[in-house]
Amino acid sequence: MADAPERALRKDAALNRERLLAAASELFAEQGFSVTLNDIAHHAGVGIGTAYRRFPNKEAVIDALFEQRLQDVAAVAQGALDDPDAWQGLVGFLERSLSMQFGDRGLNEIMNNPALGQDRVKEARDRIAPLLTRIVDRAKREGAVRADFEQSDLVFIQLAVSAIMAGSRAVSPDLYRRYLAMFLDGIRTSGGPTTLPFAALDADQTHAAMTSGR
Repeated sequence: MADAPERALRKDAALNRERLLAAASELFAEQGFSVTLNDIAHHAGVGIGTAYRRFPNKEAVIDALFEQRLQDVAAVAQGALDDPDAWQGLVGFLERSLSMQFGDRGLNEIMNNPALGQDRVKEARDRIAPLLTRIVDRAKREGAVRADFEQSDLVFIQLAVSAIMAGSRAVSPDLYRRYLAMFLDGIRTSGGPTTLPFAALDADQTHAAMTSGR
């Protein structure tokens, strides 16, 4: 009988941890890293003492969010490798990873922050790069992508499309899909140009997107 209260406590602790991580992600997206652990606790609707029992400081929250994102990206990469079709696996990885980044600005803030420590950068590279290499190598073996396509090209496609996502979010949230389609047309070996899924911006919209951060 004593196990039931203990299980309930563990469940409450896990729920509070998830609330705190979700709150931190939202606040980092809105305000950057100036927020405190007290701010995170208030936003999550949990007591200060509860927050400090889960995380000793804000840096521990950032570490937990970083680890969570690495696991999410690794799971998406593994899903791409499990796809029986190498091309669809590669496309699916790009679409899902970019969608994750688009939908979670707080974690995007963490992953792309210039202050990110070298240890975290190295951890991300060591865990994700081998999976991306396997995705690209399989697509090359099956003749789905051009023979000179490399793992680093996949990374830079993500980087380029991410920049478009960030710049055009307020003006045209789905615009990045147009340019992702163009990139994919440039690396595939079969079929002609695909129908672009989104129209180009006009001159005024382009100007608004290019100056949105000013």
